[in-house]
Amino acid sequence: MHIATRLSTDVRIDEVQYRFTGYRYRAPYMFGGRVVDRVTLLDVRCRVTSRTGRSGWGFGSMTLGNQWAFPSAALTPDTTLAAMQALAIRLSRLTRTAAGFGHPLDHAVALEPAYAAAAVDVSRQLALGEPMPRLCALVVASPFDAAIHDAFARLHGRNVFDVYGSDLLPHDLGRYLGDDFAGERLDRALLPAHAPRLPVFHSVGALDPLDDTDVTTPVGDGLPETLGQWIERDGLFRLKIKLNGDELDADVARILAVDRVAMAAASTRRAGTPRDFAWCLDFNERCPDAGYVIECLQQVRRTSPDAFARILYIEQPTPRDLAAHPHNTMHEAARLRPVIVDESLTDLESLHLAREMGYTGVALKACKGQTHAVLMAAAAQRLGLFVTVQDLTCPGASLLQSVAIAARVPGAAGIEANARQYVPAANRPWEPYYPGVFRIHGGVIETTGLDRPGFGVPDELIDEEGWQDGGD
Repeated sequence: MHIATRLSTDVRIDEVQYRFTGYRYRAPYMFGGRVVDRVTLLDVRCRVTSRTGRSGWGFGSMTLGNQWAFPSAALTPDTTLAAMQALAIRLSRLTRTAAGFGHPLDHAVALEPAYAAAAVDVSRQLALGEPMPRLCALVVASPFDAAIHDAFARLHGRNVFDVYGSDLLPHDLGRYLGDDFAGERLDRALLPAHAPRLPVFHSVGALDPLDDTDVTTPVGDGLPETLGQWIERDGLFRLKIKLNGDELDADVARILAVDRVAMAAASTRRAGTPRDFAWCLDFNERCPDAGYVIECLQQVRRTSPDAFARILYIEQPTPRDLAAHPHNTMHEAARLRPVIVDESLTDLESLHLAREMGYTGVALKACKGQTHAVLMAAAAQRLGLFVTVQDLTCPGASLLQSVAIAARVPGAAGIEANARQYVPAANRPWEPYYPGVFRIHGGVIETTGLDRPGFGVPDELIDEEGWQDGGD
């Protein structure tokens, strides 16, 4: 898309820098049949300049969750991670050479075809034997998109979510989402201020101990070792239960066990704390069909009506390639509980297809890009879909962005904050600046301070070490 606006507030992209940082998990995280024990962060800095000559830097960060974004039966996790890093280097150069002035949304839309072509080219050059998925390319591109948004907002002294009004963004949603959205404004699809607090969905990985009898090798780092201890410490009342999707009896038993342990732990909490307990079931695409989901829900309901009543929604139960599996419709399952599209949601076309196939909600994620998140939020609102916001075990700046999305999207059911469970070392420098985000109390995240310019990332947390120039 050609960038054609002429506002004095428009910006061009002048410099791009990137770096990779690695962390080990304190305990392994199992989901979708895969075990993850480490994370690589892609950090991006971007300098933009307005038509009037004002210049400023922005920052973006995201986990390269290759085992989620690029699952492969043929390629090792090391190979898919290396491919994502190679793509990141390519995208840094492409972003640096972007032409013209514009709003961050326009830069994102203009860059997207080049980003997609780069993913194809990297797959070919590395002889991967299979194409890099679109979702994978979105994850790699997301910190570049975030850095541009952050730089633009900082330059104008505003929060990122306050740069979508007509004074800075002249186009309506028709430009980005098609003629059906002509005349509708993005800023009107978002809340005018951050919600003050958000329920936290605590992830219960497939290997996570539920009680003391499950602990075979204690981590011993002073943090909770079991689900019951996490609930007691953080006052949790929302859980995301990771399931196998190919072992029905085991999945039903796991749901009932989590429910039993959670409610026992919750019964010891002080009076006056929230009691609207609810769980999300996440099969990570491993169910063979919707019938598996329906039977799982029905067995839970027959065994424990109370546990069934606490199931808030189901997340992406069958494979992400919806067009290749047209029989996997969710209409009947969605009559029992909302069914949320996650891995399949990569653009507006996939959203419409998911809706046609019976999905009744969407999972928004910062790892797909700030531009993607706000546009899909607007589309979901227009279509009357259930909305939740999730992370990719995001620490630091990426968690701030995720929380901000949840705090400005109307009706968001809550937010994940998995890094505090699995990679707390990456969060520790951030805790003094945003204690309400990085230290959970009463089962909620407090968003105080997130209305600062940009995404609110403190300058002193962006050190000068390890940066590579995207122009090289």
